[in-house]
Amino acid sequence: MSSRAVILLAHGARDPAWAAPFEAVCARLRERAPEALVRLAFLELMVPGLEEAAAGLVGLGCTRIDVVPAFLGMGGHVRRDVPAQLARLRDAHPGVDWTLHPALGETAHVIAALADATADLAGLGLASGHSPLDGIGT
Repeated sequence: MSSRAVILLAHGARDPAWAAPFEAVCARLRERAPEALVRLAFLELMVPGLEEAAAGLVGLGCTRIDVVPAFLGMGGHVRRDVPAQLARLRDAHPGVDWTLHPALGETAHVIAALADATADLAGLGLASGHSPLDGIGT
């Protein structure tokens, strides 16, 4: 059993199909990092919530849990709500090393991928000569 885990935290929506891209991210992460347990959690409207997913991972023996917000920017939820939830988790599970990462949309990888995908969709071509899907099974 792994002592490491990653929680991809998405907003949530009423339509269950909305979660499909996030589930695909989790599946790819599981392929690339089989040593870590990977869970998808939601801030609202869908289950599991962050605290429920985290408690399940702690119950499996995880001692290091990275929370990665799958948001385009550091809005109010990521600046206020998620840190408050993480504070409750730290209090409830003091033996776990919790790390809250920046919103995915503010990372260089995601910014580059969004720019490449936008150029591809708009038929603008890619100056770098690579496809934004290089290395991704479709």
